[in-house]
Amino acid sequence: MAPLVPSSQPWVEKYRPRQVKDVAHQEEVVRVLTNTLQTADLPHMLFYGPPGTGKTTTGLAIAHQLFGPELYKSRVLELNASDDRGINVVRTKIKNFAAVAVGSKSYKGYPCPPYKIIILDEADSMTEDAQNALRRTMETYSKVTRFFFICNYISRIIEPLASRCAKFRFKPLPEEVMSSRIMHICNEEGLNLDSQALSTLSSISQGDLRRAITYLQSAARLFGSSISSSNLIGVSGVIPPEVVQALFESCKSGDFDTANKEVNNIINEGYPVSQLLYQLLDVVVNAEDVADEAKAKICKKLGETDKCLIDGADEYLQLLDVASQTMRALCNMPDELRFD
Repeated sequence: MAPLVPSSQPWVEKYRPRQVKDVAHQEEVVRVLTNTLQTADLPHMLFYGPPGTGKTTTGLAIAHQLFGPELYKSRVLELNASDDRGINVVRTKIKNFAAVAVGSKSYKGYPCPPYKIIILDEADSMTEDAQNALRRTMETYSKVTRFFFICNYISRIIEPLASRCAKFRFKPLPEEVMSSRIMHICNEEGLNLDSQALSTLSSISQGDLRRAITYLQSAARLFGSSISSSNLIGVSGVIPPEVVQALFESCKSGDFDTANKEVNNIINEGYPVSQLLYQLLDVVVNAEDVADEAKAKICKKLGETDKCLIDGADEYLQLLDVASQTMRALCNMPDELRFD
């Protein structure tokens, strides 16, 4: 297979940390794992937290630091959610890999401890039967195999598995940490990003560094080395703030026809209503001139509408309903209209 041309390589992979100590903002996790790596005696581990915070990167870095590039393929089995990971895979592929014993001799400066590693990425998508089948495998082959579970939602991992692992929570990345990493990439790639664009990139990626780097690379390919805030909003699919604000202001006016016009504009422009709800939520919560009771009513409606959209409801009708309920809450209109 031909090597990747540097310009075509995704920046997410190009700038992925190769060692545990380089993972950003997860100080407690990095400190514990760095000390553990010195002894090379690892427990089963469970990494959980929001996407794009370094969970998979940390798991891969540990494996590479223990075994090096040559022994990595023979000592590490990595399975993702794209692989079939039902109960049959646990009983065959995982069990067969876990059962094989290995030596403990160090190799080319790498510790190479006497066990293998099985990395189960997106483990929360595994069926409950498959997770139950793993319990016995973990106990039987614990001397020669370690399991790394990586997931977004720890509540979807059954308790018997979670209790067998050392748990590490990965936090969302704050804006200053993301900005520092993004500016490092901009300097390496020769990009010009002003402070407003940097702030916009941090806010639209919501603590997900992988998403931020992907947006940055997409914008660089489309708009060149000088990237503005509007360029980033364009490639990210985020609705322009002025559109969301216009809808909110039309609801505050108390005029249904004005609100209906804004709703039609949003639908005709093809903006995703589910994304609009998230951005409208931020506007409502941060509005200082709106009473708490009104905010509560609006937020409740936003949650109900989000559920309806997931179930396949019509976007226009749902957004019109949100606009109507928001108008009622903001203008202190009665919940039920009466026609006497």
